[in-house]
This record gives sequence, C-alpha cells and structure tokens, in this order.
Amino acid sequence: MDRMRKMIARHMVESKHTSAHVTSFAECDVTNLVLWRDKIKKEFEKRENEKITFTPLFIEAVIKCLKKYPWLNSSVDGDKIIIKKDINIGMATALPNGNLIVPVIRNADQLNLVGITKLKPDDTVGGTFTLTNVGSFGSIMGTPIINQPQVAIMAVGAIKKRPVVIETPQGDSIAIRHMMYISLSYDHRIIDGALGSTFLNAVSKELENFDASRSF
Repeated sequence: MDRMRKMIARHMVESKHTSAHVTSFAECDVTNLVLWRDKIKKEFEKRENEKITFTPLFIEAVIKCLKKYPWLNSSVDGDKIIIKKDINIGMATALPNGNLIVPVIRNADQLNLVGITKLKPDDTVGGTFTLTNVGSFGSIMGTPIINQPQVAIMAVGAIKKRPVVIETPQGDSIAIRHMMYISLSYDHRIIDGALGSTFLNAVSKELENFDASRSF
C-alpha cells in the first residue's frame, strides 16, 4: 500500500468501528432530468464553457432535502448531536491511480446550478454530507461507507432504460423510462430507518419531479 491507500484503509475501518451502518434504497424515474439535460447541454456548454453532468442536479436535490431534514447534515460528539448550519457537500472521486479523495463544495446551498457546475472543489476537509456516483463505473447501486465524522453518504447508480408501469387515471400502461437506484448509508446511532428512508424518498421525489421546462 502507498501512503494514501494506508490512510483510506484506516479511515474505512475506523468508520465501520465508529458508526452503526445501515443502508436504505430507493428507485427513481429520472426521465425528466435526462431529457432536460439532453435538451440544454449544447447551449449550456456554449454559454458557460463547461459541460453539464448529472452530478450538479443530484447535489441540488440533496441540498433541498438536507434543509428539510437537518439531522442528516450533522455529526456525533460523544452523546451530543451537532447539526451543521453550513451545507458542505463532499464528492467522492476516484483518482487515476485507483485511490479515492473526497473534495468538498463549501456552502453548496448558496450556489445555483451553474455555480455548482463551474466550481472546482479542491479542499478535502469540512464536508458535512457526501455523495458518491457509483454509476459512473457501471454499478446500478452501492452500499457506501460513511465518511467520518459525517452521519450519512448517498450513492447514485447508473441510469438505465427499463420498461416500467405508469399509473394514470385511465389505467396502467407500460412505458420505457430512465430509471436509477439511489442508496443512503447512515449512522443508526442517531438516524433511524424512518428518517433515513424519509430523506432518501424525498431526494427521489425531487429527482422524479424535476421541472423539464426550467432554464439553467
């Protein structure tokens, strides 16, 4: 192991020893989000000189839900729960050598979509919640390990086209939709299944109800 891999290994084992890990899963229909990105990506790149990926859209949804459920944006100190007023989103990122770093977007809740897209996170400390995109490597879902001293980490899986049942007032029909699994690993010492699942489903609803007519 090189020095960085030793640090990662220690960090992962410490996290498992510290937090009582549990993972919940949700399925999202992200068709509106996919179609919107396809529609605006050329104009976005031309105007902002930056490619738009799905990641800023995921971060945007997470921020909205962290404001509603602030316990997910906290840390534990002994038997105290410290709820953070800042929302600093860590983005788990694989390096070319196979190691992992988690650069942080500080005060992410104060940025708009363009701001989140253009900001290059460089600091790796001070994160309050972490997002990892396991789908970028082809995984459909994951059970990530919490990035201490945070209490939750969300994984987004690969977006796949699948036939799904659509419920309408006229009855059920089958349609081809862009589907994605999201998962949340959280610290069961302070976050129970009800809160973890409620938060995860809130993120899912934000993504599913994405406004495809919005500008950026």
